[in-house]
This record gives sequence, structure tokens and C-alpha cells, in this order.
Amino acid sequence: MHFSIPETEVRSDENGSSYVAYNIHVNGVLHCRVRYSQLLGLHEQIKKEYGNNVVPAFPPKKIFTLTPPEVDQRREQLEKYMQAVRQDPILGSSEVFNSFLRKAQQETQQIPTEEVQLEIYLSNGQKVKVNILTSDQTEDVLEAVASKLDLPDELVGYFSLFLVQERGDGGCTYVRKLQEFELPYVSITSLHSPDYHIVLRKSYWDTAYDNDVMDDRVGLNLLYAQAVSDIERGWILVNKEQHRQLKSLQEKGSKKEFIRLAQTLKYYGYIKFDPCITDFPEKGCHVIVGAGNNELNFHVKLPSEQMKEGSFKVTRMRCWRVTSSQVPVANGTANPSSSSKCDVKLELAFEYLMSKDRLQWVTITSPQAIMMSICLQSMVDELMVKKSGGSIKKMQKKRLNGSFQRSDSQQAVKSPPLLDSPDPSREQVVKLSTKLSSVSLRGLSSSNSASDISGNDFHGNYAFEGIGDDDL
Repeated sequence: MHFSIPETEVRSDENGSSYVAYNIHVNGVLHCRVRYSQLLGLHEQIKKEYGNNVVPAFPPKKIFTLTPPEVDQRREQLEKYMQAVRQDPILGSSEVFNSFLRKAQQETQQIPTEEVQLEIYLSNGQKVKVNILTSDQTEDVLEAVASKLDLPDELVGYFSLFLVQERGDGGCTYVRKLQEFELPYVSITSLHSPDYHIVLRKSYWDTAYDNDVMDDRVGLNLLYAQAVSDIERGWILVNKEQHRQLKSLQEKGSKKEFIRLAQTLKYYGYIKFDPCITDFPEKGCHVIVGAGNNELNFHVKLPSEQMKEGSFKVTRMRCWRVTSSQVPVANGTANPSSSSKCDVKLELAFEYLMSKDRLQWVTITSPQAIMMSICLQSMVDELMVKKSGGSIKKMQKKRLNGSFQRSDSQQAVKSPPLLDSPDPSREQVVKLSTKLSSVSLRGLSSSNSASDISGNDFHGNYAFEGIGDDDL
């Protein structure tokens, strides 16, 4: 996640005294407003918990009132401090840090702690209404949804909650995976838009884990609904014969067989991102990026209007980073401390082993750069867990008053309607004429072949060296 403090505000407390508030943004969106004294308190807590040697430097107190340049200097220092804490594998995931952000988020949005009903969407559009507290964190809400659906506790960790924005064209944009430092009810309410929803989706990449989930009736229904949804929105490529087979299995109610066939299809389990810009193979190329199968897949439109496709394996990425910059809107200014409006420009850049001795940086400019980075990190984490002989485990934290009890009004997962006829425009497939490396770009053809185009895997010392979500 990308933390920034792009601006400050002069506000008044309950006694009428003015103070400077530092606006903490996550992924370019306001998360909370805090005072210097609050961040100092957080710093002292972290020092007490983890010791002086672990904690990054904190901007010192000042005796006199700060001048505007000094306020801006402190803003930059506090921003670097928050980024350093978040990037630290221990501090960034600590309960001290996360609880501070959750409390600050709730106070900023001025939402009192009370019981509410929150709608969670499934992949097929079905709504699940859960009774929660406004102060419940992400894992609490996830467990409440699992309880309502009667999903077994041991399968909860196979799923996550995602913030999704519905688009006017009927599509959807995956904005981010909800994190441990936020309150889902507050996050969705603060957006003040009916276009945003919280969606339950599987959170793993290795299709072998499907076997664990499909052994349970509810888990099977969730995977089935997601597969149907991904096919209908064109995320999974299906030719006419495959579509006929899928529809036949759907009519028979053969959900496991349906998923088994879907697993063989191109881009099964991928998350697709909105069209954006890349500098590969040349600057200014329009691209559609997909994340799955331990890779980022590119569908690139070259300046010559030719369409090319290529894949970047996560095991060949030496490192990656997310950077942000402020771009002034019309008649605005790029001064981050000014009150003028600025848009946040996000870029994901990764250093890739193109050949045995050649590394190259590839950059993607996209509002979803953070989400792409999260996907990469979760792929690496999953590979490392598998390499060490581990497996997915459900989250261990429970609400302070105990785990959720099964409700008398458990909700069933409805089966999606039958698949519509395939859209001819979605029948983009690839023909391979020669053996190509994993970064070679391939031209698209209209063949009905559904063969996997992934190239040679690289086995070397560069594997698993991703450096985190926001290496700045």
C-alpha cells in the first residue's frame, strides 16, 4: 500500500484552538487526519514495543510555532516516517500501527461505534447482508460473511474482501484488497458513492488450492460463481467449442466438472486491470494488464496499431517499486502543499531479467498500480509458503468478544444463470509459430487454439526478490 501525506490543513479543536492536521492518504485517497502529537504518540508506542534500534527517525518537536516552510518540511518528514514504518515487515504489520490507523480513520470520518448492516457482494452479484460494528476491522467482516454463508472456518483464509468500483459500461474495476489497517464500513461509507462495493473473491493464485475449497459445498458454490462471472466479463478466454462444453456442464449442474474445465482455459484465476500505459516495448504504449499464474500478462497496442501479447514471470522480477507524483489539474499547481487540486499519478516499475545477463526496468502507469503490486507480493508470498512446505491458513485473530457464532439465518450461495453465447470479440487467441521466451511479444490471431502461451521459466538467483508494496 502506498502511504503519503500530500497536504496539511489548519483546523480548530473543541476549545477553539487552531492546529495543523496532516492528511494521510492511502493509494491517493484520504484515510485519516492526524495531529503531530498523535503521530508522536504512535512513535513512542512503537519504540516501547520494539525498541529504539528498529524504529525509523521521527521529526523532533519544536519549541516555537512552525512557519509555513517548516510545516511543509515536517509534512515531508512525517510522510517518510509513515512509509518507512509501513515498509518494515514487522512494524508495518504490527497491531500497534494498524490499530492506530483504524482509530484515526474512524475519528476522521466521525462515525460512532454502533451496530450496522453491511452489504457484501459475491462474484455473481448476489448480496450478503451481515450485521457488524462500524469499528469492525477487515478480518472481522470477512468472518461475519463466512459465518452467514456457512463457510467453514478452515476455508476463511482462502478468500478476501476487495473494494470494487462499478463502471458505466457494465464492467468493474478492482480498486484494492481491503487491508488490516482499515474498517470496511468506514472505508465504503466515506467514498459517498453507490458505484463502490465490497466483493468476496478467492485470494490465492495456485489452482491446486481449488481442490481444498471444492471439497466444501459452500466453497464449491463460491468458486463456481466466480468462474462463471469471470467468463461472462471476458476475463477468461473461451472459444465456441469450450463454451458449448461449459454450458452443457452448467445445465447438468456439474459444478466441479465446470471448474475443472475452466481451470484449463486461458486466464483462469486472473484479475484484469483497466487499460493503462506502459513503456514496454516502447514508450506510450496502451496496455491491458492481467495478474495470475505467477505473472503479469500484457496485451499491448503499439503505435502502429498492431496488437501484441507478452508475459512477465514474477520469478524473473528482481524487484519492483510503486511511486506517486502529483499532477496539477486544469488551472492548478503542482505545489503539493498548496490548496489547489492535484491528481495523483501512480506508477509500478519492475526490474526484469530479459535474458541471462540483461536486466531492464518496465513501467506501468495506472491508477491500479498499487493493486498490481499487491498481486505481485501475494504471488511471491504464496510461492515462498509453498516452497517451505506450508499451506494457506485461515486468519487467527478473532473479535475480542469471541468468534462469530453461526446464525440461524444462514444465506445460501445462488447458482448463476446459464452462460450466454460467447461474444465473438472475446475470442482472442494466440498462435505460436516458434518457441519464444517469456518476455517475447506475440501477435494475436483469430485461431481457435486455446493453448497456453507462457514461455520458458527462468530458474536462477533472482527469484522471490520482490521488495514490497511501495518501495519508494
